[in-house]
Amino acid sequence: QVQLVESGGGLVQAGGSLRLSCADSRRILSINNMGWYRQAPGKQRELVATITSGGSTSYVDSVKGRFTISRGDIKNTVYLQMNSLKPEDTAVYYCWGKAAMEYWGKGTLVTVSP
Repeated sequence: QVQLVESGGGLVQAGGSLRLSCADSRRILSINNMGWYRQAPGKQRELVATITSGGSTSYVDSVKGRFTISRGDIKNTVYLQMNSLKPEDTAVYYCWGKAAMEYWGKGTLVTVSP
């Protein structure tokens, strides 16, 4: 079964850092674009960052300068380095990939304490 699987979430103090990872568990998809969404409790899911196969990146304004998205050497892997975390960053973070279809991970919880 083809899956996107996230890891790296956890509890961190404000100002700290976390690095999220995502990979196609089977490494068989042809994914052009990958990214990260997040959904905070009671809030709408929002797009955090994307990266194309060519390495072009984009970020939501609230994380610019703090988060960095990158692709790994292994096919269909993507990372999100999150620095200077704020309590407002607390959310479930979802990996996203676009091939012929769109694929989603199940989410990893990031909790930032004040």
